[in-house]
Formats: sequence, C-alpha cells, structure tokens
Amino acid sequence: MEIAVISGKGGTGKSSISSAFISVAQSAVAVDCDVDASNLYLLFSPSCKEEQVFVSGHHAVINYEKCTNCGLCVDICRFDAIVSIDGKVQISETSCDGCYLCSRICPVQAIKMIPADKSRLYAGTFRYGDMVYGRLAPGEDNSGKLVNLLRDKAKKYAEDYGYETVILDGPPGIGCPVISTITGVDRVVIVTEPTISGFKDMQRAVDVACKFSLELFVIVNKYDLNKVVSKQIDVWCEERNIPVVAHLPFDNQIVDAMVVGKTIIEYNQDSEISRLIHDVYYRIVKG
Repeated sequence: MEIAVISGKGGTGKSSISSAFISVAQSAVAVDCDVDASNLYLLFSPSCKEEQVFVSGHHAVINYEKCTNCGLCVDICRFDAIVSIDGKVQISETSCDGCYLCSRICPVQAIKMIPADKSRLYAGTFRYGDMVYGRLAPGEDNSGKLVNLLRDKAKKYAEDYGYETVILDGPPGIGCPVISTITGVDRVVIVTEPTISGFKDMQRAVDVACKFSLELFVIVNKYDLNKVVSKQIDVWCEERNIPVVAHLPFDNQIVDAMVVGKTIIEYNQDSEISRLIHDVYYRIVKG
C-alpha cells in the first residue's frame, strides 16, 4: 500500500505527521518526495547505501578560446542567463534554462550544452526499514521526473524486501512534484491548518487529488488554534463527501521531539496527540 501525505502549503505539520505514520507502521519504505527541500532524512538519519546521479537537463557553457564576445547570445537569451561584464560574455548556470538556442546561433560555435548533473537520488536503511530521497540542485529542473524515480526505487525495495507499506512525504503545493507523488497511490492524506491560507490551499490540493480519482482523507492539524476556520474546513469537506479523519491539537511536544531527532510517537507514545495519530493511521489504512 502506498500512502501519500501532502499539503496545499508549507508549515501545516505534514512532515511531522508523515514521520509519525512511519513510526506507527514500524516497517515501511519511507520516501521524501520534497526534492527541492528534503528534510525527512534529517529526522531519520538513514545510512547511505546508494547514490545515483540525476541528470535534470542541460546548461550552456562557453569555450573562451573560441568566443569572440560578439554579444549575439546576450541579445537572444530570453532568460537573462547570459550577460556581458567588462566586455566578457558570461553564463549563469542557475539561470540557464537549457533551451539550446545560444549554442545554435553562436557564429563560432563557442557554446556547448553539458548535462546538469548536480542533483542526486539517495537510498539507505533507517530504523524502520528503507528510505529513498532526492536533492534537486539549485536551478535544475524536472523535479517531477526525480520524484518518479524515487517512487520506482521505493517500489523495488518494497517488492525485493517484502514491505507492505510505502509512505510518501510529499512536497507542499500543487505543482509537478505533487502530481508525481500522488499519481496511482492507494491513499492521499492532505494535512491542513485552520488559517485562511491553509484552508484555501487545501481546497486546491483537494481539487488536484480529485482529478486522479484517489481515495482522499483530510487531517486538520493544530485545529484548536482557530476553531472557527476548523469548522469551516469540516463543513466544506462534508459537502464534498471528503472524510476529515482527525483534528489534531497544537502540541509543543512535536517541536520538542524534533529537536532531539525523534517522531512524536517515539518521544511520547502515551501523549494525546500520539494516540490520535496512531488511531488515524489505522483508520486510513483500513479505508
């Protein structure tokens, strides 16, 4: 079973809940799909047994032995990645979109395209099983493709080592990596918070998930910080037959646990919020 935990925005507590789910599951493949800012590995400290180069695209480089500094490439670059400084043409690696145009129009063929190969896919073991995560280098593209590779690797681990559960900690928002995270999973859990922005962004995440006809659940985290908005979320979900499976209270122990590198389940399994997370996990698994 693949369970994807996502949120419409950052800061809702998504990763805290997904990591707690992993603790409850006890044996699972954990996947950090937030390749732009992965952080699940900070909590679980997996041993790295595999590192794979991810070529996200290409970027332009100049052969200065050929370059005449004519400035034609500066004029045609639509991404402002090429500038002339003190009469010398320079290309910003992070701004280059890899469109190939400059390399094709250069009259002396001084520009060539090379692979953008600074991104990585990692796999390793941790205290509950195996973990897969990636890091997309600054300025590099194709985050959705990298997430697909992470999921393929996680599925292979699940098949090879007999894991019944794969838990995906998705990125916030509704962009390409989110779509790659939720496509074809068995359960989607959307974690929201009782703020206006949290409510609106949850609606957008629900709209995306519904287009894939996925089994969907909502968790309202820190519900007691604004019970009025929490109620609005409940009503909105009820009108659309979307189950709100948990209202989790704000609890400083979540932060305390994170500081010492533990999930809330590991930090205090007898706390109210730990019991709630334990119960909601099995409710989601049963569907």
